[in-house]
Amino acid sequence: MKHLIHTLNKAFDNRVRLGVMAVLMANESVSFNELKEALDLTDGNLASHVAALEKAGYVTVSKQFIGKKPNTTYAASIEGKTAFQDHLLALEKLLRG
Repeated sequence: MKHLIHTLNKAFDNRVRLGVMAVLMANESVSFNELKEALDLTDGNLASHVAALEKAGYVTVSKQFIGKKPNTTYAASIEGKTAFQDHLLALEKLLRG
């Protein structure tokens, strides 16, 4: 039982990153503003946590223009989906004892 805690992924320790991944797992892609609203975050807070997940290879970022407005969307990468599912399984095992 004491070794189970080591199977949790540190990238998802933070509640914001956990929330970002949960939203991305439930949707194919999500815009910055949709993610910000869904999680009730400031621009800077969301940007820093998404950057950490992107650096880990768990989130892909797509930037484009719609008309003259920039639009950034995020999606969970294959690696991110696998890592998040593994994290959830580890949490389940920890809860079951």
